Amino acid sequence: MTPADLSQLIKDTATAVMTERDLDSSVLPEVVTVERPRNPEHGDYASNVALQVAKKAGANPREFASWLAEALAENAAIDHAEIAGPGFLNIRLAADAQGEIVAKILREKDTFGNSDLCAGQRINLEFVSANPTGPIHLGGTRWAAVGDSLGRVLEASGADVTREYYFNDHGGQIDRFSRSLVANAKGEPTPEDGYGGDYIHEIASAVLEKNPAALDGEPAEVQENFRALGVDMMFEQIKASLREFGVEYDVYFHENSLYESGAVDKAIATLKENDNLYEADGAWWLRSEKFGDDKDRVVIKSDGDHAYIAGDIAYVADKFDRGHNLAIYMLGADHHGYIGRLRAAAQALGYEPDNVEVLIGQMVNLLRDGKPVRMSKRAGTVITLEDLVEAIGIDGARYALVRSNVDTSVDIDLELWTAQSADNPVYYVQYGHARLCSIERKAAELGVDAESPDLGLLVHDKEGDLIRTLGEFPEVVATAAQLREPHRIARYVEDLAATFHRFYDQCQILPKAGEQAQAIHSARLALARATRQVLHNGLTMVGVNAPERM
Repeated sequence: MTPADLSQLIKDTATAVMTERDLDSSVLPEVVTVERPRNPEHGDYASNVALQVAKKAGANPREFASWLAEALAENAAIDHAEIAGPGFLNIRLAADAQGEIVAKILREKDTFGNSDLCAGQRINLEFVSANPTGPIHLGGTRWAAVGDSLGRVLEASGADVTREYYFNDHGGQIDRFSRSLVANAKGEPTPEDGYGGDYIHEIASAVLEKNPAALDGEPAEVQENFRALGVDMMFEQIKASLREFGVEYDVYFHENSLYESGAVDKAIATLKENDNLYEADGAWWLRSEKFGDDKDRVVIKSDGDHAYIAGDIAYVADKFDRGHNLAIYMLGADHHGYIGRLRAAAQALGYEPDNVEVLIGQMVNLLRDGKPVRMSKRAGTVITLEDLVEAIGIDGARYALVRSNVDTSVDIDLELWTAQSADNPVYYVQYGHARLCSIERKAAELGVDAESPDLGLLVHDKEGDLIRTLGEFPEVVATAAQLREPHRIARYVEDLAATFHRFYDQCQILPKAGEQAQAIHSARLALARATRQVLHNGLTMVGVNAPERM
């Protein structure tokens, strides 16, 4: 019985008790809180539901808790239920009911932890979307890891997720990139506002190799030659880097297509028609302050050119017009102002602003010997995705970037994340999985199977701790999906690995040399097998390998 199952049992039992005593059961919460008590001597689980609802229903909390405890005790899944303090309910499960968690995991395998929590949601998840003017830096790398993991968590929770990369191939930064390529190809210094680094030379040389006449013609024609080829080459490198990092997209959306297709003009026409775009000082302004933004925004400048927000407005409309009912943007720390403007743009166009979510990620710092690493030769001034992977590997990089809430900055210590020790979180979790695979191989050699285990034999304290930790996984996944916080999965698998190692130290899983296999060995093997499955499921959700040997 998982915590979610127990929560439902308590709610059903409370409803029956209240109906029998003519109390208003509508005061019961939608989900009854079930927690593991700090002191395991108090029971397997605790609930404060009596304190929450008794007075609202016209009953004394402690008396209500006693009625509930008496009714729960009649259920075969409950070993005993008792009252503590002013009305807390402490519950201990029957061994068979606790063992059912193990059986459930072994039945559901890769789908254990999945739910229909987000069923019916068609989510457009946009992440990374770095300008194709250079390699992906550490901030973009963080979004690659977190965004891909969040997509996995949302899909496991029943959502239909479209992973999208917004390809910025329109505007001033692309012009600066093109001028930088031209200058490099001519052997001239990098323009003052241009891009440096070895990658500029690599791409400029590749453009000349593909088009030896790229430098011929008028300046505008030359710049267009390098823009057309150089942007595509840079973007292909970005896509290759992401694929190597284990991140695949369903859609690469080109910003320029919004202008070429007329989508920007259509969105502007809609805003003029509904009077959410007005003219002042020779420019056209979005009434964004009216919809919660901190100020109105210029959409068409006084010189007639579109401001950057014009594309953002059309892109919001495009996301919903393609059938998505939720748009999640994952943006860097310098984009906080986008929260108000994107929601305002959606509402001004007639869409529900709550269907636009903007997640803001903080900075990533790379440390060596406790000091920041600041330079990347290839990129010139920033650390790239490739730099991080070269330093600590793909699994280490993804795990290090996912395991912290995106609201906080991350310091990645190179010594820590390359250490083959328990101090390295990803090594610790992967080692736990590899050890469980080793146990499975050893069991096969000894002829121990777990096909029909007596899970009611799992009554040792450490067995109980491990089973209850396994049972929390579906709730952890659901919470990670609801709060858009995949770091909860990483922290959970670390806790699970630690709980398994404590169990391993206290409980003999397989018979010793010369011993006959007993029923307890089969039960413990089943528990080990369930633990390996949940570690595998958790690591998969954060996009990290679950090795069988280390």
